Amino acid sequence: MAKTVDELRNEIREAVGRYERIESTSFTKEALVAICEAVDADIDTATTPPKPEMRGAILDAVGIEGDGETAFRKAQLQAIAEAVEE
Repeated sequence: MAKTVDELRNEIREAVGRYERIESTSFTKEALVAICEAVDADIDTATTPPKPEMRGAILDAVGIEGDGETAFRKAQLQAIAEAVEE
């Protein structure tokens, strides 16, 4: 059975040491920083960058097209989930 977007987000959160969320929410800045670190995104996370910048760096790190200006799409989440579980 295919996973929902919410299930993929929670899978990614748990893989990078963040907490599962019951409600449907996008990633917090803290979760995006953890994902950046998990996929070795080329971004300085010492000072928390804007969300679009971090999303773009994550997409680049996992080899997926996108600019990061919008929330991750399901296919992007699937690729990120695979990358953080490696």
